[in-house]
Amino acid sequence: MKRSQVAPFFLAIALVAAFTFAAYGIAGIRVVKELSLSPMVIGIVLGMLFGNTLLPYVLGSWELKGGFKFCSKTLLRTAIVFYGFRLTVGNVMEIGVPGIVIDIIVVTTVLLLGTWLGRRLGLDSDLAILTSSGSAICGAAAVLGTEPVVRAKPYQTAIAVTTVVLFGTIAMFLYPALYRAGVFDLNPTQMALYTGSTLHEVAHVVGAGNAMNDVVIANNAVITKMIRVILLAPFLIILGLILQRTRRGKPEFEGNAGGAWWRRFPWFAIGFLLVICFNSFDLLPHSAVGMINKLDNFALAMAMTALGIDADFRKFKEAGFRPFLLALILFGWLIGVGYLLAKYLAPALA
Repeated sequence: MKRSQVAPFFLAIALVAAFTFAAYGIAGIRVVKELSLSPMVIGIVLGMLFGNTLLPYVLGSWELKGGFKFCSKTLLRTAIVFYGFRLTVGNVMEIGVPGIVIDIIVVTTVLLLGTWLGRRLGLDSDLAILTSSGSAICGAAAVLGTEPVVRAKPYQTAIAVTTVVLFGTIAMFLYPALYRAGVFDLNPTQMALYTGSTLHEVAHVVGAGNAMNDVVIANNAVITKMIRVILLAPFLIILGLILQRTRRGKPEFEGNAGGAWWRRFPWFAIGFLLVICFNSFDLLPHSAVGMINKLDNFALAMAMTALGIDADFRKFKEAGFRPFLLALILFGWLIGVGYLLAKYLAPALA
């Protein structure tokens, strides 16, 4: 990096951090908190507002691109690795075979259906993959993890995050209401599996589980959701290997990697798994792990904010309603298929 680029680089990072602090402040407002809107989601909104209004008028704004790219690429990959401190191998063992099998079926079918439907709807394959991964695995975190593997454009990431947050938030209020009304004919264990295997974000699962006023549902739903989060790593590895073969030689995919497969391989996914294994040994004090998770949340929020700054509103208009239609269909699939699996498959596997 040239000396003249150092100041703009750190200025851009400081700017992203400032917007992220603002996102945390907004997320702490009571009304926003009740909606379970995380600082990550608020950060990308603030970033998009700034990037599409004031940024073009900032003197030398093009010089800030290096800092924004650092936050949305390098910082993002690092944050995904440390996301593993939320999980342990014991989480998988606690929920047992029914939760593992149902999670695998849900994730696999949503990913396959989403990519297939994306082609039928005429969507860009990157956008279809991002939307499908967010719906299938863990919302915005999955979209962020998938973004560097497919080398998606910032506006595609922003659209995918918007869709999963929208339908995940609807589900967070819908599931408790239907459960209390008796529409979901499931016992607490089945409802926990259903909630954890089909809601988009971890925050949505926590919110819905607590709203049902049942400890079994609240605890087991989160554990079921954590297994879906673990599935993010193998998904990214498999996706990376598939793209190595299907997009080999394409300039937009190769980028500056020089064609070497090991430079394009999603190593951060391996790091994510290694951190989970390390965390399973419980070697660090819980206070230290808690601090790591807080810093990691902030890093993820910074990455989302930086992606928002680089997302062009005009691209949203060009994409139209189709990404939301795809997410809506996947949402319906999650509700229907998830219910059938929790109702009939879970007892058979127990």
